[in-house]
Amino acid sequence: MLFVFLAFAGDAEKDKFEFVYNRYKKLMLSKAYAILGDYDLAQDAVSEAFIRVYKNLNKLDDLESGRTAAFLVMITKNAAITMLNKQTKTAIIDITEFEKADSFDLEETVVSEHATKELLQVVDGLKDELKAPFLLKYAYDLPLKEIGRLLKISENNVAVRIHRAKSKLIEALQKGGYGDES
Repeated sequence: MLFVFLAFAGDAEKDKFEFVYNRYKKLMLSKAYAILGDYDLAQDAVSEAFIRVYKNLNKLDDLESGRTAAFLVMITKNAAITMLNKQTKTAIIDITEFEKADSFDLEETVVSEHATKELLQVVDGLKDELKAPFLLKYAYDLPLKEIGRLLKISENNVAVRIHRAKSKLIEALQKGGYGDES
């Protein structure tokens, strides 16, 4: 399907897209598979992600930068989550889950969901230099060495930035009344 897009692209766009495809397809496929747990679905998600990449190709400047890798991983993650949500919505709900209501704590679930939303807002508000390493570490489970390579910074610098991001998250959650303030 991607060859259809390339047929309409200029040579510069085609070269740029081919470079991105060849450089990042394995990373994108591994992230989609980590979310979906199915190789065929992961391939579909990556195809969808590359369609989105093609539509946003003009937003990619330095193709070997960590920002580009993070951008592509986020697009892939969103495509995979969209597919996962579609699957979940079409799945038949098993009535036995409702019989387990005794073990369900509504208050804990609501508080947890609220804390998660606040946490995501705080993460979204972080500076890019803190957000990118934090997301690559905790959302995509990349090792510090790989994050450093992608962002073109030292492994030690990656660890420092992740620590700073976590400190800001903890501070924001404590202000919101979550956790121990001591």
